[in-house]
Amino acid sequence: MFRNIKEDIASVFDRDPAARTTFEVLTCYPGLHARVIHRLANWLWHANLKWLARFLSYLTRAFTGIEIHPGATIGRRFFIDHGMGVVIGETAEIGDDVTMYHGVTLGGTSWRHGKRHPTLGDGVVVGAGAKILGPITIGAGAKIGSNAVVVKDVPAGATAAGIPARILDEEKKAGFNAYGIGNDLNDPLSKAIHGLLGHSVTVDQRIDFILQQLGKMGVCVEEERATADKFDPNHLNKIVD
Repeated sequence: MFRNIKEDIASVFDRDPAARTTFEVLTCYPGLHARVIHRLANWLWHANLKWLARFLSYLTRAFTGIEIHPGATIGRRFFIDHGMGVVIGETAEIGDDVTMYHGVTLGGTSWRHGKRHPTLGDGVVVGAGAKILGPITIGAGAKIGSNAVVVKDVPAGATAAGIPARILDEEKKAGFNAYGIGNDLNDPLSKAIHGLLGHSVTVDQRIDFILQQLGKMGVCVEEERATADKFDPNHLNKIVD
């Protein structure tokens, strides 16, 4: 127990530059309090003292603002930063070295018994406000962006963001990424739209050249030119950006 608490304290210093002293971490970090009490609640749950386990979790929620079902399985060095509003369901499974920010939900999408909550691999980072729903798997080292709604599996090492979440391109970089996203993410949908807009600009330029040549030949093209001028690709670019 004490070895696990020591690891938990060390993980706070590793991932929160605001942490200054061990005493401060022990007394002012609700994520640490929730994790320590969950270990006892989980032991009571598996000892078939389920009401007592649930009541202890209930008291923990009132004290920390973090709701962890005593049946949830959580690995080592789990770090919840800030913590308020975090909800972790009964059949959720969390690996080692996972980082989670405030407002995160590991929820279910069914009332059926059995596995109905997500599984998070080692080293996963879940940004603030993200919702990971259903018996899906988030691969090791994956990152979930803030406020994302994830309802499908995320491969190991990938970054998912959006509603519903989709996989983004990201250059692999060492180190910790706060809130699950970096500054150099490329959304494939946005890239595709920009590609189409670029192609449409090229087509417009060719049409304008053809109209100019027809005008030189004495063909009246004013109506066609007016129709073409109504389309402004720059306006669409602003919307996409």
